[in-house]
Amino acid sequence: MDLDTLTAAMHAFVKSKGWYDADSPHPQTSKNIAISLAVEAAEVLEQFQWGEAADKTELAGELADVLLYLMQLASLNGIDLGQAVMDKLKINDGREWEK
Repeated sequence: MDLDTLTAAMHAFVKSKGWYDADSPHPQTSKNIAISLAVEAAEVLEQFQWGEAADKTELAGELADVLLYLMQLASLNGIDLGQAVMDKLKINDGREWEK
């Protein structure tokens, strides 16, 4: 499945909950979505808090939450996430890291 399809599904879900409405108790601002992204990333870490392995189903759910917030943040800010990834890979390809 491609990013555009996933992003459209994410927006449809958010709209269906009324979270894009002006009077929403969960305003979908870039700041709020960035905070939510950080919270969800911490929940990924929580899966490994007491061991080296995570429950695959739980981890998958948390990773999905991270991706959903990441796609929404990119979309709200007019960023083509696929292109941003390709651009960053190109930059990183030219970098040197210690071995």
